[in-house]
Amino acid sequence: MKLGIVLQSNKPEHVWNTFRLGITSLKASHQVEIFLMSEGSELDTIPDTKDFDISIKVAEFKKLKGEIYACGSCLKIRGKEETNVCPVSTMSDLLKMVESSDKVLVFG
Repeated sequence: MKLGIVLQSNKPEHVWNTFRLGITSLKASHQVEIFLMSEGSELDTIPDTKDFDISIKVAEFKKLKGEIYACGSCLKIRGKEETNVCPVSTMSDLLKMVESSDKVLVFG
């Protein structure tokens, strides 16, 4: 199964749970793409906390070959550019993810 996930939150618990699901899905031999929108595009600036080890989850997700994309317009609104976490993407890229996914979930 191919799972598309749209992450629209910068709340540590939302982000952490998004990546936990992604990791679990990848380990079960599914394909997973995460598209960062709105506050989700702030992923690279969300700090780890005692309860939510976000950077570790992101690294594990990427190591398992999960793909992450960030909305270019959402980054621009925040004065940000492409980061080392993921490439800048467009609405057309999001549409392709939705069209090619068996299931799409939205967190946030």
